[in-house]
Amino acid sequence: MTKASFAAIGIQEDLAARLSEFGINEPSPVQEQTIPLLLEGRDVIAASQTGTGKTLAYLLPLLQGINPEQKVVQKLVLAPTQELAMQILREAERYGAHRGIRVQGLIGGAAIKRQIDKLREHPQLVVGTPGRIRELIGLRKLKMHEVTTIVIDEADQMFQLSGAGEVAKIVSSALRTRQLVMLSATIGPETKALAAREMKNPAEVGIAPGVMTSQTLEHHYVVTEERNKIDMLRRVIRHYNPKKAIVFVNATDDIAEVEAKLNHLGLTAAAIYGDADKVTRSHVLSKFRDGKFKVLVASDVAARGLDIEDLSLVVSFDPAFDSEHYVHRAGRTGRMGRHGLSVSIVTEQQTFIMRKFARELDIALEERELFAGKVLTSDEARGPARSGGSFNGGAAPRGSSLGGGTASRSGKPTVRTSSTDAGSATAKAVNSAEPTQRPAQEKAGASSGGEPRRDHRSGAAPVPNKRASNKVREQDRKNKGAPKWLKNKTPRGDGQ
Repeated sequence: MTKASFAAIGIQEDLAARLSEFGINEPSPVQEQTIPLLLEGRDVIAASQTGTGKTLAYLLPLLQGINPEQKVVQKLVLAPTQELAMQILREAERYGAHRGIRVQGLIGGAAIKRQIDKLREHPQLVVGTPGRIRELIGLRKLKMHEVTTIVIDEADQMFQLSGAGEVAKIVSSALRTRQLVMLSATIGPETKALAAREMKNPAEVGIAPGVMTSQTLEHHYVVTEERNKIDMLRRVIRHYNPKKAIVFVNATDDIAEVEAKLNHLGLTAAAIYGDADKVTRSHVLSKFRDGKFKVLVASDVAARGLDIEDLSLVVSFDPAFDSEHYVHRAGRTGRMGRHGLSVSIVTEQQTFIMRKFARELDIALEERELFAGKVLTSDEARGPARSGGSFNGGAAPRGSSLGGGTASRSGKPTVRTSSTDAGSATAKAVNSAEPTQRPAQEKAGASSGGEPRRDHRSGAAPVPNKRASNKVREQDRKNKGAPKWLKNKTPRGDGQ
């Protein structure tokens, strides 16, 4: 079947050419469905998995509908976070500048006086966060009487952060004849309520169960103990070795600790916080986009709506709060048909959350285990690795990408033998070949100070270990911070 072109769904030639300059030649399914409806002037409520091109689905009709000669605000886009608002602003400037369209961002955290001054330059498209937009409307600095379209992006998250009342006041400040568009990866009760109250015969796009996340996304989880989560995070990032990765942390207080430990382990990382000022957050994100560091540690609020190129891995250091948050986390990768991977790190007691998400989102959310430098399914890991044998007939290969020993579900390391441990490995092999001799030897040593008794089951006499015991005691002294004269004391029986 031949795919539709942008021209075929009503996008004018100059905008289609501009899209082609950035390698976008065909509309995505959500763009193909949404753009014609918006060009007709219909109210639209669109639900589509994150990363499918929702921004351009509404931005192209907005730009096409703006009259550059009219020096008033004609279109308004609301975004839940500063980062998403600035991201939309960059896209609007990229595709609207050649038409002479003026675009302005109005976000909290920036100097309001400077924003008021820029409003005097008469932008035609405004992109902002609800708090600042509402404030400027209240000050009568932002005029809404000429606004013909209002877009609410990431609607569900908007209502969680700002409240439905704040958004409703902004919508009601415009004319009743305005067009209203709401887009989100999930459509919750607040979104449906506002649509029923404010929309006129809305068209519904992409609302279907079971398609909440991109089909190009893989969903895995790994199980470890709470105390070993940082090490598991290190192993996951080392193994998949992404160009860029985002790590989601639930508690804001834990973000700095995770960032510091990743840097200590040699994985370049930086963090963004929901309450950080605009300049700090923009600076960190700019460096991340430019590849100055590998891992971005963030909360759900700080990373909401981010679109980062070459982001192939998302890790939930803590499981997402609910399936909606999981959708938005996973949606940072696997965008516009590219492959992506979402990995959650959970404890044994949290595995039920993964089963719940898989059921609610109708996705394959599967357990994986890291063993011998490979990622195994739980069934594969229960084979030779769980029965006392080793994967591929031996211990983890030397130079494994995990670096250091592998770990079981409990997080306890499995020792890997190297050439420098040849002597100890040989001794272990000899001891393991004669397991029945150990109890006899221990009993002999405990019952008398002379030669150990011969083991009657095997007929072999164990080698006395008095010398080894003295060396162990000497090492214990040194480890316990004994005084120098005691550390230097020759153990009894040594050197004779």
